[in-house]
Amino acid sequence: MELEEVFDLVRDDLQKVEAELSKNVLSYVSLIPDVGKYVLLSGGKRFRPLALILSAKFCGYTGSCHIPLAGIFEFIHTASLLHDDVVDNAEVRRGNSSVNSVWGNEASVLIGDYLFSKSFSLLTSIGDLKILRVLSDATTRLAEGEIMELVKNGDPRTTEEEYISIVTEKTAVLISAACQVGAILGNAPDEKEKALKGFGLNLGIAFQLVDDILDYISTEEEFGKTIGKDLYEGKITLPLIYTLNVCGHSDREKIVNIIESDNHGDRGLSTIIDLIKRYKGVDHAFKQAGDYVEIAKGFLRDFDASIEKQALLATADYVIGRKC
Repeated sequence: MELEEVFDLVRDDLQKVEAELSKNVLSYVSLIPDVGKYVLLSGGKRFRPLALILSAKFCGYTGSCHIPLAGIFEFIHTASLLHDDVVDNAEVRRGNSSVNSVWGNEASVLIGDYLFSKSFSLLTSIGDLKILRVLSDATTRLAEGEIMELVKNGDPRTTEEEYISIVTEKTAVLISAACQVGAILGNAPDEKEKALKGFGLNLGIAFQLVDDILDYISTEEEFGKTIGKDLYEGKITLPLIYTLNVCGHSDREKIVNIIESDNHGDRGLSTIIDLIKRYKGVDHAFKQAGDYVEIAKGFLRDFDASIEKQALLATADYVIGRKC
């Protein structure tokens, strides 16, 4: 199944999610709809809503609660991005000026807080305690992942295991929760719920791995944010970790000196990118991402063929092949 066919399958639902997002940023405080609509309607991939909707359909769900829940996941994800951009002093997000560069750090933090709070307010109206527990656990782990990343910021001794742990917490757990919530909505048996949870977790790891790879090899027009942004922000991701592990002593010293300098500069970034290419750091990271995609797909292997299963597998293939 091609990705366009996947979106055809859920197009109506995704349009309803967009309407839900617009409705839920309405407020008498004018800054909330102004900033909310700016960031929410600026072309995000809606990957978490897609994962939830497909998982619910895969489990035979025919109700309507998947729409507000998909919106809740997008709110939580967007809130984390608003906070990230303040921490990272980011100037670009999704090809547009970041919220903090337009309205300031204070507005970015507070609108992020609002979206988090609104998410759980909306969640209580759905009234499913199991879903509430899944989302509460996921958002707690997400915050822990962000803090773990902050602790390891600029540390060239970061191991691959530590990196995967950060990726799992800051990205994969929310995608995993989206898939699990879809299963809960469909009243799926425990085996199927656990399978979708595992599918989402491994898919989420692969998604972030590819995101980190694209930071080195994509163009700004494709990627929608500054290339080399991770390195400028002190984030040590898998292509660089692998290169540091396999390169010679002099090249390692060169990389460490650039990382630990106050100003990397374009020249420093170019040097590191050249060394990552020489030592095949991107190839290694792509292989790891591909392995996680195959693990994710394996969780669905024993379930009967269906158009929804095809769509989930096609979404997994998209993750490894995406350019933005």
